Amino acid sequence: MVKLLHSEFRIPNSAFGNRLIVFTRYPEPGESKTRLIPALGPRGAADLHRKMTEHTLSWARRWKERFPSSLEVHFTGGSEESFQKWLGPDLSSRPQPGGDLGDRMHEAFHQAFQEGVEKVVIVGTDCPGLNEDLCQKAFEELDRNEVVLGPAKDGGYYLIALRRPTEELFRGIPWGTGEVLAKTLETARRLGLRVSLLKTLDDVDRPEDLPVWEKFSSTPSLPSPLISIIIPTLNEEENIEACLASCRTSPNTETIVVDGESRDRTVQIARSLGARVILSSPGRSRQMNLGAREASAELLLFLHADTRLPVGFADSVSEVLSRPGTVAGAFLFRLDARSPSLSFIQRVANWRSRRFQLPYGDQAIFLKKVTFEEMGGYPEMPIMEDYEFIRRLKRTGRIYTAPLPAVTSARRWMEVGVWKTTLVNWAIVTAYSLGVSPATLARWYRKRR
Repeated sequence: MVKLLHSEFRIPNSAFGNRLIVFTRYPEPGESKTRLIPALGPRGAADLHRKMTEHTLSWARRWKERFPSSLEVHFTGGSEESFQKWLGPDLSSRPQPGGDLGDRMHEAFHQAFQEGVEKVVIVGTDCPGLNEDLCQKAFEELDRNEVVLGPAKDGGYYLIALRRPTEELFRGIPWGTGEVLAKTLETARRLGLRVSLLKTLDDVDRPEDLPVWEKFSSTPSLPSPLISIIIPTLNEEENIEACLASCRTSPNTETIVVDGESRDRTVQIARSLGARVILSSPGRSRQMNLGAREASAELLLFLHADTRLPVGFADSVSEVLSRPGTVAGAFLFRLDARSPSLSFIQRVANWRSRRFQLPYGDQAIFLKKVTFEEMGGYPEMPIMEDYEFIRRLKRTGRIYTAPLPAVTSARRWMEVGVWKTTLVNWAIVTAYSLGVSPATLARWYRKRR
């Protein structure tokens, strides 16, 4: 039996009666989706496999939230560490054993039933039409049948569900041919098993199947996203939901959360709310640069996780960046708490932003992607990366402060103290301007906080 990775998941998984297992492989060029390489090239085929796996796990996570059960990824290629970095640490994962596809599926069923699971569904990542409702229907069909199959139009199947191990179903099957479903049904009839068939779906294996993926990977009524919102996070489970909700007030945007090894539920919450999540090593500048590289829109907006965008922000971003001579913009600074001292801080910050064209990261800085790339992205610094980036931008054009407010959590001011926080911020800016290194400032800042 294959050794279980992430042993901390063993007890919770065995507590559930249902288990969904997703079979996939690491998206390595030349090894993934090889039948699509003639049309997409090695990197393009691997990238499509990555997107299809993320699509599958998106609905699988939703299914798990709706129907408390266990979810596992069984993988080939890569390593446990590479899969965690790609898909997140919240998933229980196991490497697939050797043998053909039948051997590997039989072993997955065998392991699950040995661990006390009552019903098991195995799916691949090649069928974009599969979703959480169809998956749940497979579990429900097992109440009346021993086997449930999801037929694929190419003669295979995209889903198989069992309520007891049945090794014979995986023996003598010509895997990778159009006879897989027919041979499986023939074996089931010979064994006297009751079989339920789900609806037939398309899968994506060959170049002629690519329109199937295009149908499910985009929304025909909307053009490509105009704005990519990039949110660096580190242990932001208390703020990320409100932050992402504010991003949805304007249409035609994409949201990319770049997480720097959070130890809380930040990644899980972001994924459950439909954000694209990228895992990174810590460092806000590093995270934002990574998000920008992955962004598909022409306009970039960098948003702190404890900040909420104003309603209608997208129109404001487009209008500001269409102004002649304007290279970047930001919103007014506002805190989500009220007091005379906080009001004073807001007035000073907005005066500085307008008068000296020096907005800070709390104000959601936005600019064209081509400008960001020409600037070389954010400097890789442990602190002051937004200040230095804005200073460089000022040399190339105007930085405009839009009249709408971005609302930031006042937690830092309230916890540390309004005037102490302000004095520390001013001291750091002054010291940086005098040539003190960012590494020294970062150590001093952490100590003061």
